[in-house]
Amino acid sequence: MSGFVFSEKPIGIERGEGVYLYDTKGNEYLDFGASYACTPVGHCHPDVVAATTEQLERLMYVQASYPNAPRTALYEQLATVAPGDIDNVWLCNSGTEANEAALKFARHATGREKIVATMQGFHGRTMGTLAATWKDKYRDGFEPLAGGFEFVPYGDAEAMADAVDEDTAAVIVEPVQGEGGINPAPNGYLQSVRETTESAGAAMVLDEIQTGLGRTGTLWAAEEYGVVPDILTTAKGLGSGLPIGATLVRDWVAADCGNHGSTFSGGPVTTAAAGATLDVITDEDLPSHAAELGTYLVEALEAAIGDEVREVRGNGLMVGVEVKRGANPILKELALNHDILALPAGRSVVRLLPPLVIDRGDADAVVDALEAIIG
Repeated sequence: MSGFVFSEKPIGIERGEGVYLYDTKGNEYLDFGASYACTPVGHCHPDVVAATTEQLERLMYVQASYPNAPRTALYEQLATVAPGDIDNVWLCNSGTEANEAALKFARHATGREKIVATMQGFHGRTMGTLAATWKDKYRDGFEPLAGGFEFVPYGDAEAMADAVDEDTAAVIVEPVQGEGGINPAPNGYLQSVRETTESAGAAMVLDEIQTGLGRTGTLWAAEEYGVVPDILTTAKGLGSGLPIGATLVRDWVAADCGNHGSTFSGGPVTTAAAGATLDVITDEDLPSHAAELGTYLVEALEAAIGDEVREVRGNGLMVGVEVKRGANPILKELALNHDILALPAGRSVVRLLPPLVIDRGDADAVVDALEAIIG
């Protein structure tokens, strides 16, 4: 019997430590994908392992209607570090669930139906979040999806203003598009979206599933762009690889969010891991480190291969290299000949999402490898 959803790569991973992964043959790989940004503090960080192990030995699970210490502590941590006056926390198991909850909360709180999303955006694979996801390759064969969704070009403030009206419940947008090709929001765009939604009485949902937790150089990309959304979603790296997501909302949304629930909302083990992960990110000031190393990495890539690629772009340690041919052959060569793991973002972008604890030597290794392959 075999799995049937994921196509498996020819590298069996056995263990991880820091910025490295090790396969079943003992080979060491520099991990510049972090499993889609899921290991921001590195693999098996001792503080996260200790917190998770201690909780496993005390209580593995109890449903969310019974308070327990790690869940309550995580509520307080997330409310404290959330941007602006976002004080309410809903916990779930993944980014797609966090976004699904965001869309439900927005519709119930506004009493409206229409959701505006952006072209090239990706928000998940449930029937609701898939309706907010642009590319046909994710949607084909699953229609009809949830209705009431409209798409506008990413970065076009005028098109967004034209689309948002008195029937709009929410706008959902990524501060940096991930699957769409590592596309940072243009200057002033998110501020314009904020003004548009406020004027229309619609909720601004900022999808920080991939950009959050220090990835772009600030704890939340919202801080970098100077906006406070009505709803912010996070997941991926929140539990250092354990399945957890969160939907953070302002009071006016929380006051009328409707009937929602999840059996595994905020389990003790995953919340213990998330709390420890947040502690490491903040105590070690990893967002500032990501900003510094991200600038170094982008400048080094531009110097080494800038003339050989279409563009190097990104924020912090969320970097895309748009190549002049397909990304997948480059990724294969990186893995098999240079022992470096990275990711695609569309057909032509090499996506670099390393753990936030990398050093300049790690960045240099990737630059040297890409120069050897591309240059």
